[in-house]
Amino acid sequence: MRLPLNLATEPMRRDRPILVASAAVGALLCITLAALIGLLVTDRQAMAQSHVTIAQVQKQMARVNAEQAKVDAQIRQPENASLLYRSDLYNALIRRKAVSWTRIFSDLETVLPYDVRIVSIRPQLNARNELALDMVVAAQTPEPVIGFISKMETSNLFGILTQTSQTAPTQTDPVFRFHFTVMYDQKL
Repeated sequence: MRLPLNLATEPMRRDRPILVASAAVGALLCITLAALIGLLVTDRQAMAQSHVTIAQVQKQMARVNAEQAKVDAQIRQPENASLLYRSDLYNALIRRKAVSWTRIFSDLETVLPYDVRIVSIRPQLNARNELALDMVVAAQTPEPVIGFISKMETSNLFGILTQTSQTAPTQTDPVFRFHFTVMYDQKL
């Protein structure tokens, strides 16, 4: 029969796995620290390069703005003002003439239900040359107009729709009238 006998004053402890794991974690943390320092240096170099590029672009913009100011001053002179006015007038007439009524009606035909009637359409160009249609439509009940509006909103030809007013039927006008403005994607 064997009796386990320990003659040591302190019992044996198994510290080696803990020491090995601690050393491995320490080495991993040192590698991570080195990688983060490398990323920091790289990021600072990229940021310095970005600052240099931004400074160059700002110098170019200042030069272009100075040239633009000279041109604007020359154009605004009294002898050139009439030419500028005439040029703006001709450009506005060309933009207005570029609106195709045939294309407007053919595009509206794709989304207009049979029981909705168009009372009036007024195309309007904004400062960015975007075309908006100011429309008044009428129907016996509001449901077809609501369907028409939902078809326009899902269409890729018509954009943001803003309803400005709605008129209920009266004795002299027995239909519902809806007045709204819709952005129209007709290429000018």
